[in-house]
Amino acid sequence: MKHVISAVVVNQPGVLAQISGMLASRAYNIDSLAVGETENPEFSRITFVVSGTDRTLDQVRKQLEKLIPVVRVVDFANREFVERDLMLMKVSACAVKRAEVKELVEIFRGNIVDVASNHVMIEISGKEQKLEAFIDLMRPFGILEMVRTGRIALLRSNEENVDIAERAAHEDPTAAA
Repeated sequence: MKHVISAVVVNQPGVLAQISGMLASRAYNIDSLAVGETENPEFSRITFVVSGTDRTLDQVRKQLEKLIPVVRVVDFANREFVERDLMLMKVSACAVKRAEVKELVEIFRGNIVDVASNHVMIEISGKEQKLEAFIDLMRPFGILEMVRTGRIALLRSNEENVDIAERAAHEDPTAAA
């Protein structure tokens, strides 16, 4: 079973290596990984997907919470959240097939972001299942290249919307200094 976890961390060099090293040393495989700055530039959010049982997920969460640069860990299991994945895909599309590709892109609410004489580049975002379905439909045209960002997610409720710096200062009085 796949689990989505998000960790808010201090934005400093080496944090990603520390977290991925900890996961690798315990033989947890990362299926998806996305890292980016938060609303507060002092912190980054690392969102990743790991496969395993609920026990595995609990162990991953506990190990993450032990790391010093980790401010907060959010487990999305059994909670309402919004998730997205972004993909760029270069598809072979001669003039004859281009209209058909364009129609499928529109159905999936994607965008054609670049056009060349023999291919088009498509941008599409959504849930993993949507992207997988789109990939399956594009295979017959000939996928030349493809890249995905990894999953990002946020809880729908306001329960976790606490100022990150404020929370860090309460947990570690030297953090706000």
